[in-house]
Amino acid sequence: MTPTGPEYWYVEKPSIELLAELGWTPVDAFQEILGPEGSLGRDSQRDVVLVHRLRLAMRKINPEDVPDIAVNEAIEVLTKDRTAMDRARANREVHDLLRDGYLAEWTDDQGTKQIETLRFLDFKDPSNNDLLAVQQMWVKGNLHSRRLDLALFVNGVPLVLMEFKEPNESVKSAYDNNLTDYRDTIPQLFIPNCFVLLSNGSQTKVGSTYAPWEFFNDWKVIDALGTRGKIALDTALRGTCDPAVLLDLLENFMAYLERPGGLIKVMARSHQYHGVNAAIETLQRARAEQDKRLGVFWHTQGSGKSLSMLWFTQKVLRQVPGSWTFVMVTDRTELDSQLHGEFADAGAISPEARVHAQSVAHLRELLSADHRYVFTLIQKFQRSKALGERKMPVLSTRSDVIVITDEAHRSQYDTLALNMRTALPNASMMGFTGTPLIEGEEQATREQFGDYVSVYNFRDAIEDGATVPLYYENRIPELQLTNENFSDELEAILEDAELDEDAEGQLARDFGTQYTLLTRPERLKTLAKDLVAHFVGRGFSGKAMYVGLDKAAAVRMYNLVQDAWGEHLAALKAEHDALPELERPWLASRIELMETTDMAVVVSQSQNELKMLDELGLDIRPHRERMNREDLAEKFKDAEDPLRLVFVCAMWMTGFDAPSVSTIYLDRPMRNHTLMQTIARANRVFPEKDNGLIVDYVGVFRNLEKALAIYGAANAGESPIEIIDALVGELDAAVTDLFTFCSSVGVDLAAMRDAEGFDHVAKRDAAVEALLVDEETRNDFQQKARQVRKLFKALLPDPSAAGQQRNVAAIRVLAERISEVTRPPEADLGTVADAVDALLDRSVGAEEYVIRAAAEGTKPDPLIDLSLIDFEGLATKFAGRKRAETDRLAQLLRQQAIASATRNPTRYELVERIEQLIDDYNSGSVNIDEYLRRLIELSQNLTKEEERSAREGMTEEELALFDLLTQPDPVLTDDERDTVKASAKKLLEHLHDKLVQDWRRKVDVMNDVDSTIRRVLDQELPETPYTLDIFSSKVRLVFDHVLTAYGDDGESAYTPRVDFQWPAQSVEYGGPGGPLDVDKIADDVVARIHDDPTFAAHVAAQLGATDSAT
Repeated sequence: MTPTGPEYWYVEKPSIELLAELGWTPVDAFQEILGPEGSLGRDSQRDVVLVHRLRLAMRKINPEDVPDIAVNEAIEVLTKDRTAMDRARANREVHDLLRDGYLAEWTDDQGTKQIETLRFLDFKDPSNNDLLAVQQMWVKGNLHSRRLDLALFVNGVPLVLMEFKEPNESVKSAYDNNLTDYRDTIPQLFIPNCFVLLSNGSQTKVGSTYAPWEFFNDWKVIDALGTRGKIALDTALRGTCDPAVLLDLLENFMAYLERPGGLIKVMARSHQYHGVNAAIETLQRARAEQDKRLGVFWHTQGSGKSLSMLWFTQKVLRQVPGSWTFVMVTDRTELDSQLHGEFADAGAISPEARVHAQSVAHLRELLSADHRYVFTLIQKFQRSKALGERKMPVLSTRSDVIVITDEAHRSQYDTLALNMRTALPNASMMGFTGTPLIEGEEQATREQFGDYVSVYNFRDAIEDGATVPLYYENRIPELQLTNENFSDELEAILEDAELDEDAEGQLARDFGTQYTLLTRPERLKTLAKDLVAHFVGRGFSGKAMYVGLDKAAAVRMYNLVQDAWGEHLAALKAEHDALPELERPWLASRIELMETTDMAVVVSQSQNELKMLDELGLDIRPHRERMNREDLAEKFKDAEDPLRLVFVCAMWMTGFDAPSVSTIYLDRPMRNHTLMQTIARANRVFPEKDNGLIVDYVGVFRNLEKALAIYGAANAGESPIEIIDALVGELDAAVTDLFTFCSSVGVDLAAMRDAEGFDHVAKRDAAVEALLVDEETRNDFQQKARQVRKLFKALLPDPSAAGQQRNVAAIRVLAERISEVTRPPEADLGTVADAVDALLDRSVGAEEYVIRAAAEGTKPDPLIDLSLIDFEGLATKFAGRKRAETDRLAQLLRQQAIASATRNPTRYELVERIEQLIDDYNSGSVNIDEYLRRLIELSQNLTKEEERSAREGMTEEELALFDLLTQPDPVLTDDERDTVKASAKKLLEHLHDKLVQDWRRKVDVMNDVDSTIRRVLDQELPETPYTLDIFSSKVRLVFDHVLTAYGDDGESAYTPRVDFQWPAQSVEYGGPGGPLDVDKIADDVVARIHDDPTFAAHVAAQLGATDSAT
């Protein structure tokens, strides 16, 4: 079937045509024929690697004398079941096989042992591979089947998945509605995947296999010259799916990094891909010309500079001949540690390698050996005092050494840099920097490193989504000396202080007036109160850094903030208690934030710090003890750790990456590199973080404007940092737009906002009904509501936000209610959720509620029988809430059908019918009454189906095999049906003996299970109706079901639920003798089940008792 509609004509079809132009062979697999000679070359829809194509391709690209058994062994290793592994580690395992090949061993005809690395892909000649672009391919998971828009296969391996949307639909819906579902329902597709592309034509996002939405990015250009296609999809396809580029990305531009939360996969962005390849070209040209200058690689702070270094060095090691050594040089301890850690996390350095120079002597030892990497501070290139050296000796004369200097502009013009060049006279030099070369540095840096090889500035990064936008807010206290009065000499001293924190004393001596002004107690108290109110009042509660003038300022501000913190918390609690109930949640969340927030001082050690701070009445001892005792850096990087506010002066300004940091409080005059590196602490991408905020307490704006003119303004006069005042107008416009939209669909948002009590609830329910009229209206409202809340969060705690506070609160109430009533039930949450399923099963039965009460005059029996629901009664009782409640019941019915289909895959058709009905209703093609009528019918069908095992005299487990063997064919007589029943029961007995621990991970056991199914069915099934074709298909269906329904841990889809003990206190609901109120069941019971685990356990236990009683 050929697809139709805007998505096909404007997105999918042009993509297929472009891919054909790039060298791919298009195949429409909607009506795929399975088997070795089939459409694609696979035996089952469950297979994602086209094994028959892979085998043919491997025979073509590997030596002829490799025996078939070795090729088959390699394919078996590549395609073995990895679903029980951590998904990122499974993906890495397959990626490494695809990149490096499989080391095969065999004995030839002469009895000689042979060893050969078998390749799955031909990286050297991309056109020598089998390139297949497959549209509309079905993939079967454990329960669901999914049809892919487009997938790219190289030698039968699915490397790229594409999901398309029509031009008017959001690209994010491809992620939210499709990709996340595929990851759950057909996880095997992603194990060999390289990357995913999502597009509606005009917008296209590219991300690594398991990347969250925040890390899907635009692919901005096709080549290093900045060439772009007609639209974003044209650019992305040409830029990533040209076969040579795709194989380059797979081989050289994927990284797997160990992180505290587990392994993550990272894919290069377009600027990193083209930048690294430009650097490789420069290296090859420089070698030919015998030039040791490899250029300067300027990619702005936060855009992945460390990973670019990793990919550059790894590609050189793989593709450029030579025994290369990379000397990674920095001038900060924290930068040195971070860079070494990043390479170690990526597996570029083995755990046992000791290549991080700990001393001058250790550096010399490392350089005399043949390591691939050496990490060092430039300060370790020194003469040896112990050896009495008068000048720097030559440490290595090798020409295959590349020195990569991070933040090259800072450390290349002094004695240490000269020492390094003397020690490594034949080494090539390459500079990496996150900040551009400014006047006075450019010529000197060019002499040492050469010209820029790649430029990616501050604005580029924001436009690409590599970093978040930064907003600037001026909060200089009144009567403060403004920045114009600070001399350049003061800023110069502060820049030096970044290298040497002992400069505090020099500050106090040389700039007494300015220093006294900035450290005046009254000023700092004012700042402390403002900082606390600002920190607590922000919309996005990210982490924050206060950057003080010196060590004393950091400690003093910590003490003052502690005092202001307690005062502000007490005031918030009093304000909270005085507010109406509806207006309390925001303040309650702020109080919780304050009660759980930890803060710390983080400054480097220096001589005489105790004496110096004691003289100022400050005690640094508890802070120093904590810094020595705890790993504060890791705590601050961990978004879940309560350490949310730190006080620094020079520490963590460079080489420190904590993506959840959203606010920098600047109270230290800065300029140029130091200023840009500091504010870049807030520009990292992080979930739900829309922007970073720079709060200026000292007046750096003049210098900020100067720095931005160099750092990132693509157009003259434009600053890539927004002044926060501009957000006020944007918020007002967004709120007005939303109010107008609501009016157009009959919702009076202002009336709902101003209503109180029952009237507010009634107006809210009516508004929800109006906004749920169709999917387009609902999506439009939610999109506009998200924009309003995003702007409001970014503006907080600016007083200008107060004018819209009540409007935003009303919008939030509506948006959250709509999300609540349309949200599908959560996935399995363990044994409590299993027991609650028993209630939900009965809640979608079909006719009436029953309260079982004892005789009149006695205490009512607390047992609740919810076996049937009167849908017609519900339709009346729900009245104005019909849409919201029916949506909820439809989702519960779907969840029950999915659970049932897990036990018996022939019931999947019921799941599809329910999902189709929900889709039809959401698209507006079915009205509410017809929706309810069909739900009744489907519910009754499901109930009958689940009762069938008893009628057939079989267990659910036996019935599943029987149904697979008899549906939809062959046609059987009664005697033949009885024979098949007996066959199913006998097969199950044999299978139970085979399904041992970890059976799916053992190839021999899986083969045994497969052969057992074939043998038993061949012996037991009646021969006449089961022709060879039918028999083969039934064997495959049964094996697929066994693979899905029976786990490696002894559990299966039929494992009995864990029963709850009878609770000490019974749960009473309803009055004696009266029917249970439907409204209360729909609203109160189900809501409480979701919110109250104890109540859910009680209800589940009661239901268990009901089952045993009946």
